[in-house]
Amino acid sequence: MRVQGKMFLGLAIFILASAIVYGYWSKEPAGTTALFLAFGLSVMIGFYLAFTARRADTGAQDREDADVADDAGEVGFFSPHSWQPLSLAIGGALAFLGVIFGWWLLYCSAPMLLIGLYGWVFEYYRGENQTQ
Repeated sequence: MRVQGKMFLGLAIFILASAIVYGYWSKEPAGTTALFLAFGLSVMIGFYLAFTARRADTGAQDREDADVADDAGEVGFFSPHSWQPLSLAIGGALAFLGVIFGWWLLYCSAPMLLIGLYGWVFEYYRGENQTQ
């Protein structure tokens, strides 16, 4: 993760330079603000990856003598059949449409968002997918 942390911090420096030049030449506040926010996000991600790399084991990508096969193996657990993200996506889309068409739609989409979130969090605590 050290490499990724350095990459994000390098990207943050580039975005900061771009934001300063863009803000000076264009005098346009929206784009300048967006670039400074992108700088902040890149710094946060880079700091997190660099901080986590100090506490985690050295990965294959951090060694100069590593082969591609050294990084093979299980990446993590991914739910193969969950419908909860679809429920959250529909509820979120309706909630954002509520900002456009009226706040009443936000109140109608809130139950779908809450049900989807509850189902996704407790998906492996009940039913046929319950873990031991």
